[in-house]
Amino acid sequence: MADNTLQTPAPGNWLERRFALRARGSNVRTECLAGVTGFLAAAYLLVVIPGLLAVGGMDRGAATTGTIVVFVLGSLLMAFYANLPFIVGPGIGGSVLVGVTLAGSEGIGWQIGLGIACWSGILFFLLTRFGLREVVTRSVPQSIKLGLTASIGLYVAVLGFRNAGLVLANAKTNALMLGDFLSPGALVALSGLFMAIALQARRIPGSFLWAILFATLVGIPMGVTHLPQNVISAPHSLAPVIGHVDMLGALNIAFLPFLFVFFASEFFSTMGTTLAVGGEAGLLDEHGNMPQINRPFMVDSIAAALGPWVGIPAATALIESSASAEAGGKTGMTALAAAMMFLLMLLFTPIALMIPKEATAPALILIGLNMFSGLRKVDLASFTDGLPVLMMVMITLIANSFGTGIAGGLLFFIVIKAIAGKWREIPIGLWILAVPLVYYFATLVKH
Repeated sequence: MADNTLQTPAPGNWLERRFALRARGSNVRTECLAGVTGFLAAAYLLVVIPGLLAVGGMDRGAATTGTIVVFVLGSLLMAFYANLPFIVGPGIGGSVLVGVTLAGSEGIGWQIGLGIACWSGILFFLLTRFGLREVVTRSVPQSIKLGLTASIGLYVAVLGFRNAGLVLANAKTNALMLGDFLSPGALVALSGLFMAIALQARRIPGSFLWAILFATLVGIPMGVTHLPQNVISAPHSLAPVIGHVDMLGALNIAFLPFLFVFFASEFFSTMGTTLAVGGEAGLLDEHGNMPQINRPFMVDSIAAALGPWVGIPAATALIESSASAEAGGKTGMTALAAAMMFLLMLLFTPIALMIPKEATAPALILIGLNMFSGLRKVDLASFTDGLPVLMMVMITLIANSFGTGIAGGLLFFIVIKAIAGKWREIPIGLWILAVPLVYYFATLVKH
C-alpha cells in the first residue's frame, strides 16, 4: 500500500498539495464536511470533560478553555504532521481517573493526578521515539486487529445508547438496563436516529450532520436543547489550571499502580482507535497495519504529555473520529476543519454547549453498529482465533472500556493458543507483553 502521509508535491491548490486529497480519493468539500461532522460528534466532550475534572475540585471554566485548547492544538498537529483524519482531544477515561477516582475517591489532589498523566505521556513519547509502540502494534495478531473494529464499535454504540438515555446503568446491580423511551431526551435521540437512517438509506451527503442539527432543533420545544442567553462569550482564563502539574508528587511509589493503569489503558485505547478509525477510512494495508503509524502515535504522545500543563489529562486520537471517517474524511484536512470549529468555540462556546448529547447520540449508535461488520473478517470457525476476539468484545462491554477489552483479548489469545498447544502462533512480543498485561489486570481489580 502506498505511503498514506504523501508529502510529495502534487498539482492543484495549496490544500491539494499539502494533504494529497486526490491521491486518497477525496476533495475539499468532503474533508470539510467530515471535519464538521467529527466536531459535532465530539462536541459533547466540551461539557463532559470539564464536569468530570470539576468533581475533583478543578475550576470548570478554566477546564473548558483548556479542553478547547487541547482539541485545537492536538488536531492541528495531527493534520499537518500525520496528515490523518483523527480528532485529538481529551479522553473520558483519563478525566475520570484524575477527577473522579484520584481527586474524588482517593483524596489525591488533581495536581498530582495531572502529574501522573504527564509522566504517562512522557512514557508514551519515549516508547514512540524509539519505535517500541510500533513494534508492539505489529506484534498484535491479525485476528485481534480484525476484531478491534467490532470491539470499539460496541463501545461506541453503547456510549451512544447511554447518551440518548435509551440504556441506563442499574445503580444497585451496575448492570445495563433499558431506559425510558418516552422521556424527552430519548425522543430527541430517536428522532435524530430515524432521520439519520432515512438520510443514509438515500445516500444523502452529510447525513449525520443533518441528523444532529435536526435533533438539536427538535430538542428546543421539548426542553432538551437549551438556547444560550449569549451567542458570543469571552473564554474563561486558564490561570486556575495552567502549569499546576505536580511532577514530583506524582513520583510517589504508592502511585505506581495508578500510573500503570493510566498508561496501559491509554496505550491500548490509542492503538485500537488508530487502527479502527484508520480501517474505516481505508488507510490500512493488507495486514491491518497503518504505514508510518509512528506519526499519529507521536502526535498522541506529545498531546498526552503537554495537555496536563493546561489542566487536561489523557489527550489522544478520539474514537469519535469514526464519525469523520464515516463521513468520508481521509486526510489531515478533516482534522484541520475540526480544529477550526473548536477554535471558534473559544468565542462561541454557548453554541457548542447548546448541542445536547442526545442529539449526537444517533451518530454514535449507527457508527458503532456499522463497525460490527469487522467481525465477518474474523475466522470464527477457528476456535483459537475466534474465541479471543469474542472475549475482547465481551470484556469491552463488561468493563465499559475498549482499552481494557483489547488488553484482555491479547491476554486470552496467549492463554488459549498456549492451552491448545499452538505455541508457535504466539509472537515473541506477546510473551513479553504478557507480564505487564497480567499486572495491569491485577491493579485494575484493586483500583
